[in-house]
Amino acid sequence: MDLKHIRNFSIIAHIDHGKSTLADRMLEITHTIETRKMRDQVLDSMDLERERGITIKMQPVRMEFISLLSEEGVGGGEKYILNLIDTPGHIDFSYEVSRALKAVEGSILLIDSTQGVQAQTLTTLAMAREGGLKIIPVLSKIDSPLSRVEEVKEEVVELLNCDPSEILLVSGRTGEGVENLLQEVVKRIPAPKETYEGDNNLRALVFDFKYSNHRGVIVFVRVLDGKVAKGDTLLFAVSKEKFIALEVGTFSPEETPRDNLSAGDTGYIVTGIKKPGIASVGDTITMFKNPLPAFPGYMQPMPVVWASVFPEDADDFAELKLSLGKLKLSDSAFSYEEESSGSLGKGFRCGFLGMLHLEIITERLRREFNLKLVITTPSITYEVLLKNGKKEKIYSPYFFPDDGNVEKVFEPWVKLKIITPVEYIGNIMQLLFDHEGEIGETDNFGDNRSSVSVKMPMRELMRNFFDELKSTSSGYGSISYEIGEMREANVTRLDLLVADEIVPAFSRVVSKKRAELEAEEAVQKLADLLPRQMFSLKIQGKALGRIISSRSLSGMKKDVTQHMYGGDITRKMKLREKQKKGKKKMKERGRVNIPQDVFLKMMRASEK
Repeated sequence: MDLKHIRNFSIIAHIDHGKSTLADRMLEITHTIETRKMRDQVLDSMDLERERGITIKMQPVRMEFISLLSEEGVGGGEKYILNLIDTPGHIDFSYEVSRALKAVEGSILLIDSTQGVQAQTLTTLAMAREGGLKIIPVLSKIDSPLSRVEEVKEEVVELLNCDPSEILLVSGRTGEGVENLLQEVVKRIPAPKETYEGDNNLRALVFDFKYSNHRGVIVFVRVLDGKVAKGDTLLFAVSKEKFIALEVGTFSPEETPRDNLSAGDTGYIVTGIKKPGIASVGDTITMFKNPLPAFPGYMQPMPVVWASVFPEDADDFAELKLSLGKLKLSDSAFSYEEESSGSLGKGFRCGFLGMLHLEIITERLRREFNLKLVITTPSITYEVLLKNGKKEKIYSPYFFPDDGNVEKVFEPWVKLKIITPVEYIGNIMQLLFDHEGEIGETDNFGDNRSSVSVKMPMRELMRNFFDELKSTSSGYGSISYEIGEMREANVTRLDLLVADEIVPAFSRVVSKKRAELEAEEAVQKLADLLPRQMFSLKIQGKALGRIISSRSLSGMKKDVTQHMYGGDITRKMKLREKQKKGKKKMKERGRVNIPQDVFLKMMRASEK
């Protein structure tokens, strides 16, 4: 199709602002999906996405739309191809958003008219502006009785410095205003342009990929220049890997084979490659016989949270390694490398973009590959200067050195932006004090809302700060963050002992001034979660070189004399003494079995 009849755009929004519902209505109006096949969150294909009501993986889709206006602005009836990339809204997946924005010319900035501009809205907007994209401001949920259209419009005008008439109003639930929005997409978002003309001058930008057991790596591409067809011999510009296109096609939203993909199209190419590490996000696909320069790449994902993953059964190590490799082919934002622990055996140290990302990956390993896992307490990267002058980077709390060997510890800080109604500022200030936050500028933001700039240790951000902020602000507070500088930290390692043995998966690094409180909370939580054993045991918290918290868990009891009636009391006493000796021997030799769900629940700081 002629480039002037193609529009590539994405929807960017804060979590729960109605993005997936709006995409559903667009697919209905353009008849991309038959009415009988429609369902809620149709672009959210993973079970986890549908269960949690959030978008985790970006999803491209091609729609055909008959515009009421011609290219000259009069008449009408011309057909346009609208390539939409639906993006995640949670801050942990901002990397996914950055990738999607490289493949489009414009973005719909979707803002919930009941909530107004949120902190994450500012982050995604900054990325879109940096990429030079055309922004269309849209207010969603206008059918809600809680909608504050005029007030939120003022916030958007202040944010974008735009005219109020440029702001569109839609309801994803009823479909009101959605067709008009599509007309405005055609009108406002520029058509794609080629840098190198000619079908043989192929450049296709890889913005995502997935893995198929039968067809190998399937790359999701935006064709920038030229044309690609089935059977073409192609080349990855960065990895220099040659391959033949086994199939090309577009998303409707399922994969639909086509004769070719040309400049301006968004689609997929089946490579047949089954080796890991060949395809990478940001690479450029070009013709093998006429290679062109690679398109400038993306920002690299930076893991900020680390956790070690071990198979519950040592025999499953090879299966875990294979599963992580396959998962990496569908989510390039997490990293992993092999490690070994004396008590947990062989496993992998994995890096994630945030706590939600960690939960999603471990849940996918459990569901998609049927693995039983031991997951260590999440941590961040610490730089430790030892007393012998050596510097070490510590990714796992279990390997954090004892206090007697440490000269200094440095930890990453983050820069936060919090947006909240003014009436919650006092409570939030107390929350920030409890989490060692340094409060910067406080500005009025729109009608009766404030924006607070804060610096905080990343360790404290992970300590349930998101949930506490939502609770303190009655759900109205929102947050975005970016990684800042390294600063000196006053921290120590906290170990949990079960039956006098350290459980490495439960070790964590905590602030020295909170060590006693953290130990009390962790020991109590583990005591509540751990199933009773056949023998009595102690659960203890150890930090600063001593035991600072302890709980006893009584063993299961059975009346071994219940079958006896009458007779000499000494018969019963002998049986009870025999049981007592058996319990003592079991305590000495027995091994405590900690179920997989206990590790998962201990990992989630918010779960009580």
